[in-house]
Amino acid sequence: MITVEETDSLTRVGPGTPTGEYLRQFWLPFMGSDAVEPGGEPFPVRLLGEDLIAFRREDGLVGLVDVACAHRRAPLLYARNEGCGLRCVYHGWQYDIDGQCTDMPAEPVNSRFKKHIKIKAYPCRERNGVVWTYMGNGEPPELPELEWNLLPPERVHVSFRVQETDWLSAYEGEIDSAHAPILHGRLDKTSKRSRTTMARSGRPIFDVMQQPFGVSVGARRQLPDSDELYWRVNQFVMPFYTLVPPKSEEWAELTGHAWIPIDDTHTLAVGFTYLPDQPLKERMVDVFTHGYRGRETGHASEHAQDPDVPHNVPYWKYVTKYMRAGNYLFDYSLQQTTYFSGLPGLWVQDVAAQNGAQAVPRTFENLTSSDAGIVVVRQVMRDCVEAYADSGELPSTATDPSVSRVRAVAALLKRDEVWVDALGEFMFKPVGDPLGYTVP
Repeated sequence: MITVEETDSLTRVGPGTPTGEYLRQFWLPFMGSDAVEPGGEPFPVRLLGEDLIAFRREDGLVGLVDVACAHRRAPLLYARNEGCGLRCVYHGWQYDIDGQCTDMPAEPVNSRFKKHIKIKAYPCRERNGVVWTYMGNGEPPELPELEWNLLPPERVHVSFRVQETDWLSAYEGEIDSAHAPILHGRLDKTSKRSRTTMARSGRPIFDVMQQPFGVSVGARRQLPDSDELYWRVNQFVMPFYTLVPPKSEEWAELTGHAWIPIDDTHTLAVGFTYLPDQPLKERMVDVFTHGYRGRETGHASEHAQDPDVPHNVPYWKYVTKYMRAGNYLFDYSLQQTTYFSGLPGLWVQDVAAQNGAQAVPRTFENLTSSDAGIVVVRQVMRDCVEAYADSGELPSTATDPSVSRVRAVAALLKRDEVWVDALGEFMFKPVGDPLGYTVP
């Protein structure tokens, strides 16, 4: 059993920490392609406790560099984005996307000093509207073959938001299949969600299995007046991805998140929803983008952004109005009449509940059988961090892009069927193939 101290150490992600150094060996999806424009305003980000500046050169290439000029540490947040890179407004030193200084206009014309000046910079790659960076050692591996980032844009919806929790609390919330019908439930039972198979099924019993890609968290439920069992298998893909099965036959989309540690107490939630073999329904994209009747859905809507956040705040474009200081816009009257939680939307409900794990020491946790997946994932994460610190060993998801090709699944099985055998073919479908089964 992993100790409280070992668990808390996994939330410390800054430079030089065991977890931080481990996570640097993976590609990080850290912003949307539309966050920076060619020759546009530099965008402040923070990754693994490190403050950085993202920008897009006039020719379209993306850079991620140190937050300050190498001369006298003037902030590059205010740099002019022109020509081949960022030009510091203090003395005009200019830097390319690889951090190399290319111009020193206040120095003699024949000075070669600029050739010896280089600021910290991390390589970036773009794929299907997402910008990735690699902060690790040596030559970067290939990008992981995550299905949501390999499909045509009409089949996928991706969103970005900042939440005030450590990354461990965030991903543990999504592999926890037990909370969904409770936290996201309604009192009036009028929504389509209340009529889904999961809402009608009984209490979950968990079966957790370690996999080459990470961990499968299976949950079986008894259905009323049925000899079949309802299985939902969430996936944890190393090091920070969670995959959630479809909800119903009508809404058969696959969902999940990348939980990117900003620092020890903040996480960048990269949400994705997709259909592998067909475009998303227009109605679905509309509610993701605009919300539904003033409430949030599984994605941060365009109305969620806080317009008053200063542009020197890391990830200011992704900071929402649903924060701790604003009590997540909790509405007690709605808790009494309509929604079990009284919180305005699915992802807001998750964040408000998860935030307690950051605010309250894990010493006070009392884990139960429904937390089986969380216990195993913590142990797997601890073992991976220790293995990298001791010998440099990394899991296969860091070195073999194909290992990340996996899906979450939901299906009805006979009582004598073993879920691993019965659902295995659907978990490892080729990218873009249909689900292959009917979602209950």
